[in-house]
Amino acid sequence: MNRDLPTALPTTTSPMAALTGFGNHFASEAVPGALPQGRNSPQRVAHGLYAELLSGTAFTAPRAENRRSWLYRRQPSVVTGAHQLMPQPLWQTGPAADEAPGAPDPLRWHPFAMPDEGASLDFVDGLVTVCRNGDPDAQTGIAVHVVCANRSMARRALVNADGEMLLVPQQGRLVVTTELGVLTAAPGQIVLVPRGMAFKVALPDGAARAYVCENHGAAFRLPELGPIGSNGLANPRDFVAPAAAFEAEAGPYEIVRRFGGHSWRCQQPGTPFNVVAWHGNLVPLLYDTAHFNTIGTVSFDHPDPSIFTVLTSPSDTPGVANCDFVIFPPRWMVAEDTFRPPWYHRNVMSEFMGLVLGQYDAKPEGFRPGGASLHNAMVPHGPDTEAFERASAAELQPHKLADTLAFMFESRYRLRPTAWAMQPGRLDTAYADCWATLADRYKDPA
Repeated sequence: MNRDLPTALPTTTSPMAALTGFGNHFASEAVPGALPQGRNSPQRVAHGLYAELLSGTAFTAPRAENRRSWLYRRQPSVVTGAHQLMPQPLWQTGPAADEAPGAPDPLRWHPFAMPDEGASLDFVDGLVTVCRNGDPDAQTGIAVHVVCANRSMARRALVNADGEMLLVPQQGRLVVTTELGVLTAAPGQIVLVPRGMAFKVALPDGAARAYVCENHGAAFRLPELGPIGSNGLANPRDFVAPAAAFEAEAGPYEIVRRFGGHSWRCQQPGTPFNVVAWHGNLVPLLYDTAHFNTIGTVSFDHPDPSIFTVLTSPSDTPGVANCDFVIFPPRWMVAEDTFRPPWYHRNVMSEFMGLVLGQYDAKPEGFRPGGASLHNAMVPHGPDTEAFERASAAELQPHKLADTLAFMFESRYRLRPTAWAMQPGRLDTAYADCWATLADRYKDPA
């Protein structure tokens, strides 16, 4: 059985069979017989294809952690032109050595503006860095971006050699064409693109806005469950990989390559989306956050937010993540004799938060979908005055938090905001006022 592909791939079809499971080893072919059997690199690949290996880990990584895929393509990826430096000052990687230090203040941004009327921005042109840390050459840290775009990438592709990219749509669908096939993500869903894999983004709904985490550290994986047991949080079976599909239309492509913290471009004679068959476990993945099995208290106290972790990028310190991707989805609140919003806290981790839809229970006013906040390591934060007063006086009945989805990119390293992000028109300069009316409520027992 065949299916029609999105308009991004107008001339190809691929099997309907879904490929599901995080970390699974998949095999897929768009043309019957294209995938070699019994070996990875036969002397002559069927249909005149070329065999190519894409490695996401070192060859000698432990088997359980090794990530790679074999691709069988019409032309190998070495068929390309010379690269030229591409000025892209708003895409930044790691803070500069001479950059002014960031103040230990809580930060919040208004919803990031969509492209002006008359502007034409695709995913690459519309990507702007909000904050960043680490170093891609040292394979540490992350960069947090926002994309506001209104044009599909057409015959243009992005290859990020510095890190994998986690795409979180907030407005409009993203049709993500990768070397291994096509994934379509709506708000509430996410797409994870492996480091070094070519992809492009089409916008079937017109203008779109998305958050992006560029992960320079260890590849994202599912977190350990510990005492939770063998089930819960994000279940592996709910992650979807694409079926093999390829572009047959001839003609040149512009390749934008992120390499060493800079953007480079080249023209190559044909499409990078020419993989007819593939097998492996280094794959792009789609996940619908509606499938997240939220864990929470059924007695008292607000649990640590680690129970909301979807994906984690571990560091060399056990339990301290290079990056965690955490969501706050719809859920029941039932705790007894408990202040139910998140408590006031100072955390060793740095927290970048975005809002996909609805309201966040600790910030019912001011924090709006398409905006963001940043609370760096040891910067105090928590519910605003209105949330505190309401939660302190509420009659504690079971309550369903519905029509909401917030998330965090959380990192052990301090996140430095960019100069672009610190402009007053984007930055909510009155953010700290939300706590200004928290009074001293102490009552002397004498």
